[in-house]
Amino acid sequence: MDAAAERLTQLLSHGLVPAVPVPHRADGSFDAEAQERYAAWMATQPIAGVAAWAHTGRGLHLEPEIAARVLASWRKALPKDKLVIAGAGARPRSRAGRPGARLTPPADPLGLTDFVIKGTVEMAADAKKLGADAILAFPPTLLRDLGDRERRIVEVHKALGDVGLPVIAFFLYQSAGGISYNERVLDRVLALPQVAGIKVATLNSVIAFQEIAPRVPEGKLLISGEDRFLAYSLMMGARTALVGLGAARTSLSASLLAAFVAADFHEFRRLSVLVDRLGAVTFREPMEGYIRRMLWVLALDGVIPFDAAYDPWGPSVPTSELDEVQAVVGGMAVG
Repeated sequence: MDAAAERLTQLLSHGLVPAVPVPHRADGSFDAEAQERYAAWMATQPIAGVAAWAHTGRGLHLEPEIAARVLASWRKALPKDKLVIAGAGARPRSRAGRPGARLTPPADPLGLTDFVIKGTVEMAADAKKLGADAILAFPPTLLRDLGDRERRIVEVHKALGDVGLPVIAFFLYQSAGGISYNERVLDRVLALPQVAGIKVATLNSVIAFQEIAPRVPEGKLLISGEDRFLAYSLMMGARTALVGLGAARTSLSASLLAAFVAADFHEFRRLSVLVDRLGAVTFREPMEGYIRRMLWVLALDGVIPFDAAYDPWGPSVPTSELDEVQAVVGGMAVG
């Protein structure tokens, strides 16, 4: 493991990294003022850093100009000792001189692989220029149907080493746009010197998490992305949590990690009940609605206005669910 990756593991160990959403209005426009308020509030929370441009932050959907404003907002708001981790993947690209016209990914495997690598590295390089400290590598889903995808997935992660930032691999469940990496892919990706660890987000597969956990080499980070069984993932060896659940009521998830590290298992059990209760009401079908539900929690707590609690790329979420979310968070102390 190279020095930058080793330092990242030290800074993240036993810390919470919220995967942060981006406030939008009902018409789909970015709410810059709400973003600034959110970043300023998050800077007061007990976190190791934030993950911007991740799945929760719609990193592959944001227009480059908006994405730059979002990442700059986080870097400006957070103290220097708090990390900004940026998602990087093959986001849609515009044709030169044709605003709004998107490049079509090549159909042939070699061209498609080059397209994915170029896009991922470009996004990571943009993040570095804007002050990101590390990269969260989106699973290269465009390669999912290729016969030799294993080798090409490793190539994408290897290419990120040229950017000069430590990398966190990302095992993401398929319905959210991920790829189910097999043991060979996991072992080869985790062996790369620039890879500090892997975020595992299976949604609800305890078995998959159990199978991945022991494959993480000693010294590298097993990072929980498990919003629905966060406490158990810590007991299974996760040393860090990078979760959308931490985007609101942030101190609740942070306190859970702290209780586990302190071996205060009475407090850990008490907090795990609350964390699971919040997860159950926000991470539910339609699952992609979790982003708007977490924005609702931020609005209920007065962090952002309700008219900024929209996710333009998410499904329609019944407004009746707002009452259910409010009933759960209303029974918890505000953190």
